[in-house]
Amino acid sequence: MQGFNRWIPPDYDPQKHHTLNDYHGKKALGDRERKRDQGILITRFELPFNIWCGTCNNHIGMGVRYNAEKKKVGNYYSTPIYSFRCKCHLCDGWFEIQTDPKNTRYVVTSGARKQEQDWDPEENGGFAAHGANPIRLPMCITRRAHANLALLPIGATRPVLETDPDKPPDDPLAALEKTTIQKQTVETVVKPRIEALQGLSEHYNADPYALSVKVRKKFREEKKAEKRKREEDDDFKTKWALDKDLQLVPDEEVRTEAKEAWESGKKEFDREATAK
Repeated sequence: MQGFNRWIPPDYDPQKHHTLNDYHGKKALGDRERKRDQGILITRFELPFNIWCGTCNNHIGMGVRYNAEKKKVGNYYSTPIYSFRCKCHLCDGWFEIQTDPKNTRYVVTSGARKQEQDWDPEENGGFAAHGANPIRLPMCITRRAHANLALLPIGATRPVLETDPDKPPDDPLAALEKTTIQKQTVETVVKPRIEALQGLSEHYNADPYALSVKVRKKFREEKKAEKRKREEDDDFKTKWALDKDLQLVPDEEVRTEAKEAWESGKKEFDREATAK
C-alpha cells in the first residue's frame, strides 16, 4: 500500500530500494546511527543520581540529560550490560556509567564519582543506631518497608534498632516467652475466628443458584411495585391536570401527617368539650 503524506519519486522501485530511506541513502534513526559500525547508538540518557565530574570537579544533579553513547559491554547471565558515555556540559571531560543487573542499579565506571547520600539518624533529628548489629537505614527506605516487617512469620528473626548504648542485651527467655504467647494467641483467637468466618462464607455460598433466585425474585417484586406506583401517580396527574414532572408526596408520609393531624384535632375537641 502506498504511504500517506509522502512523496514517491517516479524512479522509486520497491524491489530495488525496499524503503524510501534506502532510496535517499539515509538511515531510519538518522544521525543517531553515525557510530553504528562501532556498536554505538546515540540515545537520550538521564542521570540516575548526583555525581561529581572528574575533570572539572563540578557537581551535576540527578535528572540532567545527555546525548549519551550507548554500547553493550557484556552480559550478566542473559541480561545485557550497557554503558552510557556522556560528555560533561560544563567542560570537555567524558564520564561513563554502566548498568549493574546483579545489584539492579547504575555504577560510575570512569570520569566521575557518585555522591553518596546515606541517611544518618543523628543528622535528621533521630537517634543513633547502637548495639551488636546496628542497622543503617538507606535514604530510599519507605513506609512500605517498615510495614513489611510486621508481615514476617511468627518466630522469624526481626531486625531491631537499639537506641540506647547502655541498654543490656535482650533476654532470650523473654523473647521466647513472647513468641510462645503469640503462638497461643494464634491457636486460641486467630484460628477459631478464621474458621468461623470460613464457615459463615460456606453457609452463604453453599447454593449460589438458590441465592440468585431469591435475589432476582426480590428484585422483580420491587420493580413491579415501583412500576405500579409510577402508573398510579401518572393517572393521578392526568386526572387533575398536573404537571408530569411534579413530584408527589409518598402515601406513607401523607397518611402519617393525616393521622397526626386527626389525633391533635381530636385531643383539642375533647379538651374543649371537657371545658364546657
